[in-house]
Amino acid sequence: MEKSDFGLIGLAVMGQNLVLNVESRGFQVSVYNRTTSKMEEFIAENPDKKLVGEATLEGFVNSLASPRKIQIMVQAGRPVDAVIESLIPLLDEGDIIIDGGNSLYTDTERRDKYCAEAGMRFIGAGVSGGEEGALKGPSIMPGGPVSTWEVMQPIFESISAKVDGEPCVVHIGKGGAGHFVKMVHNGIEYGDMQLICEAYNIFKAAGLSNAEQAEIFADWNAGELESFLIEITANILKQKDPETGTDIVDLIVDKAGQKGTGRWTVMGSVEQAVPFSTIAGSVEARILSSMRDQRKIASGILEGPSNWDFDLTMPKEELVAKVRNALFASKIVSYAQGLDLISKVGEDKNWDLNLGEIAKIWRGGCIIRAKFLNHITDAYQAATPPTNLMLAPFFTDILNKGQQDWREVVALAATNGIPVPSFGGSLSYYDAYRAERLPANLLQAQRDFFGAHTYERIDKPEGEFFHTEDWPELMG
Repeated sequence: MEKSDFGLIGLAVMGQNLVLNVESRGFQVSVYNRTTSKMEEFIAENPDKKLVGEATLEGFVNSLASPRKIQIMVQAGRPVDAVIESLIPLLDEGDIIIDGGNSLYTDTERRDKYCAEAGMRFIGAGVSGGEEGALKGPSIMPGGPVSTWEVMQPIFESISAKVDGEPCVVHIGKGGAGHFVKMVHNGIEYGDMQLICEAYNIFKAAGLSNAEQAEIFADWNAGELESFLIEITANILKQKDPETGTDIVDLIVDKAGQKGTGRWTVMGSVEQAVPFSTIAGSVEARILSSMRDQRKIASGILEGPSNWDFDLTMPKEELVAKVRNALFASKIVSYAQGLDLISKVGEDKNWDLNLGEIAKIWRGGCIIRAKFLNHITDAYQAATPPTNLMLAPFFTDILNKGQQDWREVVALAATNGIPVPSFGGSLSYYDAYRAERLPANLLQAQRDFFGAHTYERIDKPEGEFFHTEDWPELMG
């Protein structure tokens, strides 16, 4: 029997679609699923495909050509470890195991070391694009040794999304680099989604109907804000419920779920001391949304603005323009923070990450695909890349032109009791980053007062530290 070029374990929808994608590029694919009936059903539904279904893990492994290339698409955490443990005794030296799920990058580094010690090669590959991307072409972020990437490159490049003829996949770096970059991608995704939701909530409070908002988001998607998430938002706001005829968005419970990658990203930013206000605000917003029962009680106890009606003194067209500028500016900040985290961890890990190439593979296939990623690629491929995305001329111009509208939108929301954690957090980051002097001088004085932590002085050479021995004693 002809040996398969590629194998996949885990036939949930993402796994199935990825298999069909690989097969459509001319590769024969073997599949295995813990629940055999799911594998048999999948094979039966695709009789004309070059697929090999195996009921046992041993049979699955034996059906693959050497070096074996096996992608795992199971739930992150212990299930991944369990599959690897089961595979190792069945594999030969040099075989390749690929974790295509949303694994924590530190787990990937541990698995990479474990597999290497057993003589196997391991790739932690972030795959973005959802079910449709898996079928038609995702953005893929593989990490691991260059030599292993070179073996997988023909398959990964063939199945990935293409933009201007370029595949949306590149070797990210060593070890856990691929899953780390995918984690930050998901954090940025959280930020993008929350920013869109905050714009929607402001428009809703201002009395704009879902149909009006659908037109606004569709118009934005025709310009510089063109993106997958803006586009689907316009479509969502037009969707009617077939049972009631009501706009479906109005029937959905306001309680958001999350799978953990956003929290991991925020935790990583804290560990690396990288400001992350936009994305942290989006994670917090999801957590607060899940506290629905508490919110319902608090809404009848805690007071808001005295005027509960939206106080809109400007024409709606002007509000739309201002919110658009606030959204764009906040989006730039979100990406600036995410790319800063990638850069910082990349330096610490010696991963040699290329921010321009990372932004390039996000242009297609993935959830955050957007027109302005071309400008991010250009910024980081310039002769002198910016130390922060906000300082690249294209983005500086947008921020400078939109910052006043941004402030007015955040102020309008605060005045009317509308939560905008990511709009507001982005603006605070922007203002702190551009401030020549911050009140941290007082903070250092406080630390020196209660803990003798010392401080530097502006009238002394940098690097000299001082301590005040005779701070005034506390009264009483």
